[in-house]
Amino acid sequence: MDSSLPHLLLTPGEPAGVGPELVLRMACRPLAARITAVADREWLQQLAEHLQIPVTLTEAQSNQPISHQPGVLPVQHVPLAQLPVPGELNTANARYVLSCLDVAIDWCATHANCALVTAPVHKGVINDAGIVFTGHTEYLARRLGIKQVVMMLADQNLRVALVTTHLPLKEVADAVTRERLRGCIEIIHRDLQKRFGLAQPRIMVLGLNPHAGEQGHMGLEEQTIIEPLLTELRATGMQIAGPVPADTAFVDSRLDNCDVVLAMYHDQGLGPLKARSFGQIANITLGLPIIRTSVDHGTALDLAGLPVAAASQDRARIDSLVFACQQAIEMSEKASVGSSVL
Repeated sequence: MDSSLPHLLLTPGEPAGVGPELVLRMACRPLAARITAVADREWLQQLAEHLQIPVTLTEAQSNQPISHQPGVLPVQHVPLAQLPVPGELNTANARYVLSCLDVAIDWCATHANCALVTAPVHKGVINDAGIVFTGHTEYLARRLGIKQVVMMLADQNLRVALVTTHLPLKEVADAVTRERLRGCIEIIHRDLQKRFGLAQPRIMVLGLNPHAGEQGHMGLEEQTIIEPLLTELRATGMQIAGPVPADTAFVDSRLDNCDVVLAMYHDQGLGPLKARSFGQIANITLGLPIIRTSVDHGTALDLAGLPVAAASQDRARIDSLVFACQQAIEMSEKASVGSSVL
């Protein structure tokens, strides 16, 4: 037994999607952590039997000291409104999705050495249920009372953080303010030190406009907002490059000299990253008082609940959830070491 191991709280996301299956399959793998699923126990049991996943469900214990045993999954039960039909969205279960998150967030916020790992939700069905919801990242920030957080996605070799996340493109320029950009960079710098063990993070900041504004001929944001702020932050000792034109930022010669790329908007940064490593990327929320990672894909409703024979080739890949769990474990370990030093 080792109670010092990180404790991962896994939420399965949309119950009619692939998230519950991925959580069950994750429980069958070796893992250097304790794990607990926050979900409807009856639904997980039915799904495990239907998909022939050899896992035993047990009742979760908050002080659970035993390291993960492959094939055993402790469950903190949260009841569904209605048992799902795989692949079919049901607004009746929208509140359940958020309830699972709430239980897991409270657990992580009140117990040491815990981390939250989330499977994908379906934003549309939650909004269709009359609940305003723009995404996990924004929900976590509101739930924990944090004014600003940063979405960062990472593969084995590259981290990409975002100044703006789920905004229409026409609203992005107005959202790239001096205050927002400063907050992003300070959060990234602090969390890369605290949770990733980087003493002096190297941050490459992209321009907003083509060619980083072409000296004002293609936009003024670089000259009026981005560059003056970067100059100011460099004077404090931060290692910051930019603003760098986005179309030449993701080449090896540049990436070899940075620890994270800060993109101005969602597709500017995530397009190149997902072209490299889709399915093997973790989504990490920086700036929270808890550690949170997630998968890089959606609910894959078309793959949910497929019989074993039919799913042999088309079954949803588990790589992203595995990587998200690995990242959560490593961040927990780094944070533990950092807290003993600081």
